[in-house]
Amino acid sequence: MDQQTYAFLSQPGVGFFSLIIIGIIAGWVAERVTASNHGLLTNLLVGVAGAFIGDKLAGVLNVPVHGFFRTLIAAIGGAIILLWVWRAIRSR
Repeated sequence: MDQQTYAFLSQPGVGFFSLIIIGIIAGWVAERVTASNHGLLTNLLVGVAGAFIGDKLAGVLNVPVHGFFRTLIAAIGGAIILLWVWRAIRSR
């Protein structure tokens, strides 16, 4: 992969289709943990956004996130944080 692709995906070692799979799984797990009820597309969006949030949070904590499983764990954590913040904002 070239440097531009790395910048777009923000996850070295994880391709576009892997990021989609990670997003669906992370969104589904976050949905179950937070007792939410979303559809497949919302789970995908929450999971992919959670992957970016988890990656940035791992960068702040100096935890390397490379590969499928570490990205999945970071995405699940980021998706849970995202849904928690969303609920806190909506409940106001």
